[in-house]
Amino acid sequence: MLKKLLFLLPLVLPTLLYLIYALAQHWRRVAAGGEPPPQWWEEAPWLWLALSGVVLLGIALGTWALVFDGASPDTIYIPPRFEDGEIVPGRMVPVEPE
Repeated sequence: MLKKLLFLLPLVLPTLLYLIYALAQHWRRVAAGGEPPPQWWEEAPWLWLALSGVVLLGIALGTWALVFDGASPDTIYIPPRFEDGEIVPGRMVPVEPE
């Protein structure tokens, strides 16, 4: 779940914040004068929103790589397996010296 949020949230966050801002402005205009508001979704800076989402995703992935450096090179991965009716989770184990 955390990995999904790591990818989706930075991509969607700029657009989500802009949409909240645009809707707030729309409601403010309607409440103040009742005049028909412009088509704000046609005027939205979609290119800038997409680029800022990609930049935020790059920052998030870079931070992820710096914080979680992974397993040591002298370990091997044992994948999950089904044993005695239960799933035994995967794990990293050190390589035994020869």
